[in-house]
Formats: sequence, C-alpha cells, structure tokens
Amino acid sequence: MNSIAVSTAITSGRRDLVNVRTRSLLMAKWRVLWVVLGFGAIATAAILRLAFLGLFSGLPSAADLAAALQPQRGDITDRNGVPLARAFPAYSLWYNPAALGGEGPPLVHSPAVVAAALSRIFPDLDVPEMTKRLAEGKPGYLRRRIMPEDANKIHALGEPALEFPRETERFYPQGSMAAHVLGFVGADGQGHVGMEQVFNQRLTDPATRGTPAMLAIDTRVQGALEDEMSRAMLDTNAKGAAGVILDVDTGEVVALASLPSFNPNLIDGAGEANIFNRVTNQVYELGSVMKPITVAAAIDAGTITDLSRRYQSSRPIAIGGFQIHDSHSFGASLNVPEALIHSSNIVTAQVGDELGGERLNATMRALGMNERPYIELPARGFPLWPGGNWSRITTMTVSYGHGLAITPLHLAAAYAAMVNGGIWRPATLIKVQPGTDVPGRRVFKASTSARMRQLLRLIVDLGTGRKANAAGYRVGGKTGSAEKPGNHGYQKTNIIATFAAAFPMDHPRYVIIAMLDEPKATAASSGQRTAAWNAAPLVGRLVPRIGPLLGIMPDATRDVDITDLAPLVGSGDGE
Repeated sequence: MNSIAVSTAITSGRRDLVNVRTRSLLMAKWRVLWVVLGFGAIATAAILRLAFLGLFSGLPSAADLAAALQPQRGDITDRNGVPLARAFPAYSLWYNPAALGGEGPPLVHSPAVVAAALSRIFPDLDVPEMTKRLAEGKPGYLRRRIMPEDANKIHALGEPALEFPRETERFYPQGSMAAHVLGFVGADGQGHVGMEQVFNQRLTDPATRGTPAMLAIDTRVQGALEDEMSRAMLDTNAKGAAGVILDVDTGEVVALASLPSFNPNLIDGAGEANIFNRVTNQVYELGSVMKPITVAAAIDAGTITDLSRRYQSSRPIAIGGFQIHDSHSFGASLNVPEALIHSSNIVTAQVGDELGGERLNATMRALGMNERPYIELPARGFPLWPGGNWSRITTMTVSYGHGLAITPLHLAAAYAAMVNGGIWRPATLIKVQPGTDVPGRRVFKASTSARMRQLLRLIVDLGTGRKANAAGYRVGGKTGSAEKPGNHGYQKTNIIATFAAAFPMDHPRYVIIAMLDEPKATAASSGQRTAAWNAAPLVGRLVPRIGPLLGIMPDATRDVDITDLAPLVGSGDGE
C-alpha cells in the first residue's frame, strides 16, 4: 500500500513538473511573440514616418545631397580651364563678447594685450584700431581667411571670445590678374563689378554651379599684357593704362587689363579706388588712331579712289574760329598713305570734309560708337557723341580723333571690323566654341578691308608705328597722341597715348589696343611722350610674347604686299 502511494505521488509530481515546464515554455513563447510584435510595431511606425516625410516633408534627394557637397559658389576659369575664381573652406576670426556668459569683461586679458598678441600673429594688423574694436565689445569679424596654423596660435591665447568658424570663402588664385574682368564677391556673398556679378545667379544656383563658367580670357596672354603695361607705366610715369586683345573673327576678348589694378582677394581702400575699368567704362578722345577709320569710310564711299592724289599740307585749316594744324610741317602736300604714316591732321580733315558728316556719322554708328560698348561687363561707359547733324568743323575734328570720346573697347571692335574683311561683331568675355559662326554686320567692303590692311602695315613698316614692328609677325597699326580736354580747352602737357594694332596683317587674327594715360617724357622713352615712343614699343614687345601662345609663329617669308604703296611714300615722321 505504501509502495502504491509512493508510486502515485511520484507520477503526480512528474505531471506537475511537465505542466510547469509546459506553462513556462508557453509563457516564453508569448513573451518572444510580444517582443517581436513590439519591434515590428516600432519598425512599422518608423517606415510610416519615413513615408510621410518623403511624401509631405520632402526628404533630401540624391541631387540635394550632391548639391550640399558642392561649393557654395561655382568656379570661373579661363578658356583653357585654368581657375580664376573658386570657393574653398577657410577659417575666419570672429569676436564673440558673450562667450563667457555675459558676466564680467568679455576678454580674459585687456583689449590692448589681446591686440598686441594678435599683431604678433598678423604683422599687418593695426594695433590701436584692433584695441578699440575689442574694447567696444561688439560681435563681428576681426579677420577673414586665416590659416589653420594661425587659428591654432589664436586658440593658444586662451581667449574664449576669439572664435574661428569655418566658412566657404571666395579665392582668386591668380591674385590681381584680370581683376577688372572678374570683379569680386563682397561680404554679402554677392558678386560685384565684373563677371562675378554677371554670373551671380549661375554661380550660386545648385543646378549649375557644379559646371565652371568658362571665359574667353587666356591667363597666359593676360599675364603678358599686364606685365608689359605695368612696365610701360613705370617707364613713362603714366597715371594709368588700358589694354585689350580681341579675336577679330569672334569678338572674344582674350585679355583685358586696366591699371592700376586691385586684388579681389582683399578689397581695401586702395583697391576700391582702382575698381574703375578704363577699358570699358572710361571714354577718351583717342586722337590719330581714328584716322584709318576715316580713310576706310572714304575709300568705301568712293571719295578716295586714287591713293596717289595729293592734298595740301603746308597751311593750317581755319574753320569756325579755330585752326587745324599738324605737329610739324611735312611739306607742301601729302597723299593718303603719306598722311597716315606721318599722321597729318590737315590732310585727314580734308578727307573727312569730302566724305561729309552724314557718311562719317553713319560709319561711326555702324561701328557702335554712339552707344555703350558691347560686352557682358556691367560697367560700360557711354560715348560723348556729337548730337544732331554734324557740321563741317565737327566732321573735320572727328575725322582725326577729336570731338568724339569712346572707350578703348569701342576702338578694338572697330579695328577688328576694319581688318577682318569688314564685319563688325560685338566683343564678348564668354568663350566661343571652335567652329561657331558668330553673326555680325557689314560695315566695310572686303576690298576696303584689304586696302586698310596694306595701309596699316605701311604705317608700322615706314611710319610712326615702326617701334611696334616685331620681326616676323607682320604687325600693322596706328599711333594716336591726343591732348586731354580740361576746363579751359585742351591740356598741352597731358596726353592720351594709344597704339591700335592687328597681327599678322596678311591674315589678321588679333587686334591689340594699348593706351597710356598721361605718360611723361623720360629717359626710357627717349625724352618723348607720344605713342610712337611708348605705346608702340609696348606692342612691339608684347606681340612676340603672345604670338606663340596664340598659335602664331614668326615667319619672315610672309607679309602683306605693299609694293604698290611704297613708291607713293616719302620719308619722315609724324607724331
């Protein structure tokens, strides 16, 4: 009996144990299930939330993410892809007087001590001005674009109020090169003055800023132009200079310089004073460089048919109470080739008088000289254009380069039309793709253009432009030395010296305008201040430097055929 009871108890215990295990396993399964359901619910909620954000809140797209990784402003390059302006991350020095919680002085040390310490890091720093700035306790930038090592030095000063946030800055790797073309980006983040302003929307639009804006400028040619202009300015103590190099078939500006220049990386007071662009914004009476245009208009109109015809040149022309005279006597008479190589005002005035004001006016208009120059830059000067019907005296004075004030860029476009077959095209700073047919308007007949190529080459070969005669490059051009107008008439002591050139004249590809503002007679210019002694030599040095860069090699076996003109020309110099 006892054994039966024991057996029964054992069996009952085993059942209870099995039941306990069963219940435990069931409970464990339920717990696992609840955990799984919980995680599932969380995942479902997350998925629903993501879907909601994607549908209604706009999750960043792949394009948005890519745009976020791009610079805040797109690059500007030259025609060969050389960077002229780019965005890069940099440190700035920011003054935060509230960094210590606003209790007590904002600096650990005195403003004078901190300013002195900063001057040891930045030697150009104005210590009194910085001391005053720190003492005022106003937040703001103390310096932009500081190097990481300078930030470390500032950190070592132990001043919590001196912070250096990392920002995207605009950097011009070529320094002041092509500054008047590029302009600059101001503290407001917007482009100013040059192509930075023109391209502002494109450079900041996430859809386009990833593709650099390519200009027509060639940095190699630009550097050579600026270098030779700087040399000429220093040699003649000129107050300024302007230069432009233009493709005669496309209107592309491969170099443009106005001196003195500025550094777009640092716009200070001196830089602001030099932002004005002498090439596109300043108008000048350019003098004798206008004479070939008058002659071209007369040939085109048929008032000049015989280049051997002689005009009196010994007597000044009296008209309207004024006298038109030459710098010195060239003899009793001159023909047109002689008038150009000696630069005779008297003969050119007679040519203009025969042509007439209406036709000369029409030619100047066709060359765009009655409106702002055509180019993308925002700073474009309006010509001083004689209004109404041109009188005889207006026609005569305009014919030799007075009474009409234009920019050097106007002149460049006009010379391009005169030598390229007669087609005027607007200038552009945007690269034209090879093979593109650039539209223009006909101003001169092709035969007139061919004759002008001969005459311009003749001037450099035998006349006032001889110092521009770079061997093998077949340079043609015309000098101009114009007295500057003042409050009481023309200033005898201040002139604008200009040389307008094209090369190679047997197949012109580029026009060069080089202008010096108020050059002085110095030893470097042989005691002379006219264009024949300063602007022409500038071009003579420049052409051999830029020719090979532009694919033009010297060739002494080629030239424009001027054999029919040479017998017509005597000897002597004009201006």
